[in-house]
Amino acid sequence: MSIVLDLGGLGPADLAAGPSALSELMASLHVLAEPEHHPEAAGWAARAAAAGPGLRDELSVFAPLWARFRCRLFFPRALPLAASLDEELAAVAALPAEDFLELVAPGVLGTSAQAMPPARELRAGTAAAEDYARRCLRRSYARGELARQLVAAPLELRDRLLAVLRAADTAFFAEDWRTLRTPLEDHAREVRRRLMVRSPADVLTELLPTAARVGPGERVRLDKLQTDEVKVAPRPLVLVPSARVWPHLTVKNEYPSCVVVQYAVRGTTPAEQLTLRDLHHRLMALTSPARMELCRHLLGEPITTSELAARLGSSEPQVSRALRTLRDAGLVRSTRDGKLVRHRLATDVIQRLGHDVLATVAR
Repeated sequence: MSIVLDLGGLGPADLAAGPSALSELMASLHVLAEPEHHPEAAGWAARAAAAGPGLRDELSVFAPLWARFRCRLFFPRALPLAASLDEELAAVAALPAEDFLELVAPGVLGTSAQAMPPARELRAGTAAAEDYARRCLRRSYARGELARQLVAAPLELRDRLLAVLRAADTAFFAEDWRTLRTPLEDHAREVRRRLMVRSPADVLTELLPTAARVGPGERVRLDKLQTDEVKVAPRPLVLVPSARVWPHLTVKNEYPSCVVVQYAVRGTTPAEQLTLRDLHHRLMALTSPARMELCRHLLGEPITTSELAARLGSSEPQVSRALRTLRDAGLVRSTRDGKLVRHRLATDVIQRLGHDVLATVAR
């Protein structure tokens, strides 16, 4: 499963890279809403929650908007990029009711698997609005209640959301952003420099550890538990670096807005990210009872293939094949000691596997 971005036809004027305070605030609110999914940010989340205890109820109301699907409202929609959170919030405040509905309604529903009616049909009392609210309610009570409020009074909900975002900025985000902004801007400046001399596909695969070029042309596969192919041009592509979004990789592709990729800047991630294929190999390597028995012996001490065969009552070729499977999956390390090769379980990789599963699923 993956998202393939076709970057063919993009010129220098169609490419942008830069941090977005509103997108980073959204990522931060996601961490606060689902701290168990972000153990690497536990300390920050505890401090932020303590700084704004009075916000808890209002943040819960709007939490569907920064759940895994991520509402389009929080991402750049056109170039040039806004210079500040105030500028981004002012743009939201200026949205007419229909535009606000168009951006927010899919985020409340929280899936792209179900078709959305045009925003002009989501008026209180219409069949389309009632069906939309029922679909949101089937996903969760919180989504259903937020959908009901959205179709009943979109501008009132817009103003209420803006008040919550400004309160979160005052409580904890403004201080956090003062620390994060400069390194993110420095990173984006380097990305823009690369885009001047390299193809966008090359730059994207350098930035994202789980991305790879595919086929002919400027096509990049992004490793995600989704399936889609996105032709970017003639819209711009905007790369939004983030310090809080890990382990997620977010792609927003709604027409007619620009295509946005929000990604974690290296150095802000707690560990190397696995591709889906690598994770599958590690999990499958551990499904064999024979290989699990081998792991028990590899855990205690470095041991040779012949010693393992003697312990297990197996032939050396059988043990070698099992070791190769484990080693190819990154679960065993082998080191040469003179004429002997000793093997040992990569316990750090095993310990991290649960977190790797969560990070890959969440991506």
